[in-house]
Amino acid sequence: MASTSTPVWRDTERCYRAVTARDQRFDGQFIMAVRTTGIYCRPSCPALTPKAQNVRFYPTSAAAQAGGYRACRRCLPDAVPGSPHWNVRADLAARAMRLISDGLVERDGVPGLARRLGYSERQLGRVLTAELGAGPLALARAHRAHSARLLIEMSQLPLTDVAFAAGFSSVRQFNETIREVFATTPSQLRAASLRRGRRGEPSTATRLSLRLPFRAPFDVHGVLRYHASGALRGIEAFEGGATVVGYGRTLRLPHGAGVFWTCPQPDHVRCDLALTDLRDLGSAVTRIRRLLDLDADPEAVARVLAADPALAPLVTATPGVRVPGAVDGSEVLLRTLLGNSAARLVHLGEPLSLHLGEPTSDGPGPTRAGDSVRPGSDSPVLCSEPTSPHLHELSSARLGGPLPAEAAHSTEPDSPSSVESGPSFPVAVSGAAAPRAAVSESVPPCARRSSEPPMDTLTTLFPTPEAVADADVTPLVRKAATALADGRLDLHVGRDPDELRDDLLATGVDPATTAYVVMRLLGSPDVLLSADPAVRQGADALGIDLATSARAWRPWSSYAGMYLRTLAVQAVRGEFS
Repeated sequence: MASTSTPVWRDTERCYRAVTARDQRFDGQFIMAVRTTGIYCRPSCPALTPKAQNVRFYPTSAAAQAGGYRACRRCLPDAVPGSPHWNVRADLAARAMRLISDGLVERDGVPGLARRLGYSERQLGRVLTAELGAGPLALARAHRAHSARLLIEMSQLPLTDVAFAAGFSSVRQFNETIREVFATTPSQLRAASLRRGRRGEPSTATRLSLRLPFRAPFDVHGVLRYHASGALRGIEAFEGGATVVGYGRTLRLPHGAGVFWTCPQPDHVRCDLALTDLRDLGSAVTRIRRLLDLDADPEAVARVLAADPALAPLVTATPGVRVPGAVDGSEVLLRTLLGNSAARLVHLGEPLSLHLGEPTSDGPGPTRAGDSVRPGSDSPVLCSEPTSPHLHELSSARLGGPLPAEAAHSTEPDSPSSVESGPSFPVAVSGAAAPRAAVSESVPPCARRSSEPPMDTLTTLFPTPEAVADADVTPLVRKAATALADGRLDLHVGRDPDELRDDLLATGVDPATTAYVVMRLLGSPDVLLSADPAVRQGADALGIDLATSARAWRPWSSYAGMYLRTLAVQAVRGEFS
């Protein structure tokens, strides 16, 4: 799958084999363009496989569009997981793609993108064209087209409003782009969506129901439980006990606030999203995908880690482990420092967030289950009550609170004894140690409920660095918050990992927390948290020397660390032998 050296799209024989097999694992990793039809497709397109001499491969849809091709309306090549390469790579092109996906060009233009990356516009354009087949404007245009298609198909917004919400500067530009990319008009695209049975949200024009695809296998319960383990009331909510079946939180976005709720399904994650400003759609979707690591390539990870005899049983037992990401760099740093400076994150973090966090009451409010759930529709099914007797241990009164006693070892951020040997971060806990080949075998379907969903508890945004700097916090937390507030410390997904490490260390952040923030914020796949007691405990149980094994695990040592932490928790719970 994803190569760490030669990009997969340059290996034409390998790409054509994937196209012939209609291998969905390659969707999002390259684009297939057909010279005879003038369209570009995902590798798994169900259409008749073209002859090899008539096919050309591109790294991005923007490159295919620049080559004069239009998107296939049958396979919708943009409705796939994103490329895993942007996290594996740390070069300029990858960092630029992360920022473009977050909507930076729509907000600050190409000059703003170049400034963030520390390059001139000319240098940036030359590198992106050479590496990705298109310049920053073309890449941003493809991103806008994707956001526009989502709004056209998933909402009942007037098309004029869709144009500006997707980031277009004029209706004319919107119409021309849709026509060039999809070979149809916006109104025809919406009509085709209605014929396929998709109906947009009829309510407030700020609520959307989305399907977020992922590459199987996917240990969805592990990543959801990870985020639930340190949830702060009002900011985050989750549903479930030993198995977390739903998770949501608030988002601080460039143009306003957002609230989302996710519920796993067999081949996608259902996401109900409410925004105060629809211009934030692309940014919100990108951040949710990063939070859950939905663009990961589990086959590539497993191929490397399963080659280690010590790790192989863990990879088989829990396929598709993900590395949890972050929706906001400032938040992940401050929350981590708060967790390291108190006996328990929620004891300090919740009062801080409830007193200093900004309310989302001026926003759209949560979507109610009855607003959009229809039999056979693509709308999300929100869980408002526990779906089995085993989940009553976490009722709605405790959403976002501590996990049950059985998981106490995984949720305790730090105790005085563990701080000396390195911070212990929340552990992604799998629901069971038995093999699980696919998410469909382990996810109980969310049932429709008549009462309000847990999304209604999401009322607060995490405090800004300015608010934290003025609060009664430890000197280190105040120093970091002040550096964030005055711009001396800039945390965004386009940062170079080495430069980010240097900046965090210069601020006074310890090396273990620095590594954790780099892993979470950038989605870096090769950060082994060797100072984490849970990682060390898992390694000791397997007789692994971390310093030696880390070299063999590259470039996926972050995922190896997640497996070791999972083993440590399962050993405490008596689930793994």
